[in-house]
Amino acid sequence: MAQYIQINPADNVAVALAPLKAGTRIDLNGGIVLKNDIPAGHKFALCNLAQGENVVKYGFPIGHLTDGVAAGSHIDHNILKTNLEGVSDYTYEPKLAEVASTAVKRSFKGFKRANGTVGTRNQIWIIPTVGCVNGIAQKLAERFRAEIAGREGYVDAVVAFPHNYGCSQLGEDHQNTRIVLRNMVRHPNAGGVLVVGLGCENNQLSAFRELVGEVDDKRVKMFESQKVDGDELEYGLGLLREIFAVCSTDVREDVPAAELRVGLKCGGSDGLSGITANPLLGTFSDWIVAQGGTTVLTEVPEMFGAETLLMNRCQNRATFDKTVALINDFKNYFIANNQPVYENPSPGNKAGGISTLEEKSLGCTQKCGTSTVRDVLRYGQIIEGKGLNLLSAPGNDLVASTALAASGCQLVLFTTGRGTPFGTFVPTLKIATNTPLYRGKPNWIDFNAGVIADGEPMDKMAERFIDFVIAVASGQAVNNEKNGYREFAIFKTGVTL
Repeated sequence: MAQYIQINPADNVAVALAPLKAGTRIDLNGGIVLKNDIPAGHKFALCNLAQGENVVKYGFPIGHLTDGVAAGSHIDHNILKTNLEGVSDYTYEPKLAEVASTAVKRSFKGFKRANGTVGTRNQIWIIPTVGCVNGIAQKLAERFRAEIAGREGYVDAVVAFPHNYGCSQLGEDHQNTRIVLRNMVRHPNAGGVLVVGLGCENNQLSAFRELVGEVDDKRVKMFESQKVDGDELEYGLGLLREIFAVCSTDVREDVPAAELRVGLKCGGSDGLSGITANPLLGTFSDWIVAQGGTTVLTEVPEMFGAETLLMNRCQNRATFDKTVALINDFKNYFIANNQPVYENPSPGNKAGGISTLEEKSLGCTQKCGTSTVRDVLRYGQIIEGKGLNLLSAPGNDLVASTALAASGCQLVLFTTGRGTPFGTFVPTLKIATNTPLYRGKPNWIDFNAGVIADGEPMDKMAERFIDFVIAVASGQAVNNEKNGYREFAIFKTGVTL
């Protein structure tokens, strides 16, 4: 098993795949000896580097040194600073690499919906229009789960989704709340939905019903608690029984893998993320696109520093222009709020070996492979075309994962080097970047990409991972579902009244 890697021949650093002791001889660049202990995922210099000189990783500069270092020295965030600043101008220089169509077509067992979409789950969701009725929604879910225990049929779960909003919001914040809730109501993973309103909130049920549009009224039902004469819980349970009678008879059918819409996300990244789990997702993304399917990459602030790589993969000038707006709009969002644009990575990222935003972004964007960028989605916009899409959302794990699910993704693939237990309102598959995390948190982590660092070939790992994703799409539960960890968070930028 290799203990270190030089990712690109142009790199002037290497990365420890396992902890290395000072005095260890490294057979790179003519041979060097480590000056310090190097934790797994961290970088060390392959040659003498001067103060102000760029450190190169993944073949690109990831920042400059604030002090000179000798070959074999540990390089971390204490001596490496970003080169990024301000809002940039960009030039379209297309470098398109078409992904060849896959000869062997795969399928999964999914739920076909009347509107042509396909679900990977068949659940009943209880969605409040406003936070004031969160308790009612949660009590309804609790009581109805008890009522149908043992006779669920093909209903995977009954879940309430409490949230803090729906009232006391203005402008874009209010609209974001309504759009995300609308997209949840229409999501193919929901076989049935009960929308619970209060009656006096800004997110009025009559207007929300109009926003939702045409739906099957046997599967989607709504009521306002203030207008119920008597016990609103008994009234809601009656509606849930009607919904259950319809969706409990739904069955899984063979569906082409081309119908999958998969979100790509990372969180709690470490120095191995860009070597193991993120490239694995990139391989998967190229595979599903070749199948005719769809992947969606978000976390816009974690594209900063690697954005030109994505821009030059845009299918045409119009898509390029949308990508430029995606990037610069987010930078201006930071500036408008008097916050530093490049205040990243997090303390956990730094502890794991990531020193600058460029380094984080170059590793982060590997999740989307090499295929052409087909479209750029606004926050809350539903996927319109197949292939690789970019989506406007922040890096925050739950906000970004929610945005992916709200865009129509039936699954979210989530790579992590530090570990996290959460899940959003669709299955959220956790992929470990390192084996110790996988072994230490088996109740959080679903798949171990750390064995790539241990020597397993990427192509063999990709075959196993594709099989795993197909199994999950076909109904195999992942840890966030087993634990009952299902949450969502809506992007908020303005005031609360």
